[in-house]
Amino acid sequence: QVQLVESGGGLVQPGGSLRLSCAASGSIFSINGMGWYRQSPGKQRELVAVITSGGTANYADSVKGRFTISRDNAKNTVYLQMNSLKPEDTAVYYCNADVLTGWGTQNRYWGQGAQVTVSS
Repeated sequence: QVQLVESGGGLVQPGGSLRLSCAASGSIFSINGMGWYRQSPGKQRELVAVITSGGTANYADSVKGRFTISRDNAKNTVYLQMNSLKPEDTAVYYCNADVLTGWGTQNRYWGQGAQVTVSS
């Protein structure tokens, strides 16, 4: 079994910063891509940022220049540094990871979600 546990969400004023973390644990042989998605009420879940095992990152246009995704492969952890936050960034943020398990299967796992609210 593999679990992803998120932390770091909260309430922040416009222009502020937050850092999300997502740690994977369990029967992990290796992790390929990791990423962050978000979902606002009444909207579909959308991609925020993804990062390969080698560290190549891609971002949604709406967050480019403001958000930074990174990972620590030794800790099986992915981060999302969010700066210059806007009210439209308000959403539940979900991490995911493409895991090759110790049993030889490859699956995508998701975190439980972290609420980020940007409001004055």
